[in-house]
Amino acid sequence: MINRIVTSALLVLLLASPAPAASDKGVDVTIRTTAGQIVVHLDTAKAPLTTRNFLKYVDGHLYDGASFYRVLPPDSSGPTNAPGVIQGGLGPSGKQRFPSIGVERTSTTGLHNTSGTIAMARTMDPNSANSEFFICIGDDSYLDAEHSQDGIGYAAFGKVVKGYDIAVKIQHSPSIGDQLHPPIKILSIRRSR
Repeated sequence: MINRIVTSALLVLLLASPAPAASDKGVDVTIRTTAGQIVVHLDTAKAPLTTRNFLKYVDGHLYDGASFYRVLPPDSSGPTNAPGVIQGGLGPSGKQRFPSIGVERTSTTGLHNTSGTIAMARTMDPNSANSEFFICIGDDSYLDAEHSQDGIGYAAFGKVVKGYDIAVKIQHSPSIGDQLHPPIKILSIRRSR
C-alpha cells in the first residue's frame, strides 16, 4: 500500500514538472557559389523570426540560381570608416518572395553586425526584409540599432564559420559602382548535414 502511494506521488510530481528545455544549437547552412563555399551558423535562439524567414527560402530552394550582386567596398574616407558588405538574394530575378518581416533589433537580440555576420537587407521601411541578405566584411556595427541613424538598424542572425575568405574574395570581384559585374552566382543554399 505504501509503495503504491509513493509511486503515485512520484508520478504526480513527474507529470506536474515542466519538461526540460531543449538546447537550441542553431542551424548551419552552406552557400555554394561560383567563387567557393561559405558556411554560416544561424542563431535560431536569438533571432528566431529572421532565421525562420531565411530558412523558408533555403528549404524552398529559392536561392538556387540567385546571386551576390551588390557590394559595398571598404570606405576609409566616410564618417563610419565602413569596411563594407556583400549583398545577395533574389534581386531582380522575379522569383516568389514571402511576405516581408519586421526587424529583430540588435539591441534586443544581442547579435551585432561585426565581421562575418549575416544580416537581412531591407529598404527604408524597417518592416520590408524578405529575401535579400548581406555578409559583413569587417566591423559594420554602425548597422546595429544602437548606432544606426534610424535607431532600428539591420537584423543580424548568424555568423560565417567557414569560407570568410570567399566572402572577402567576392567583395573584391569586379564591380561597376556598387553592382558586381558580373554577379557571383549562388548555386544553392542548403542546410549543412
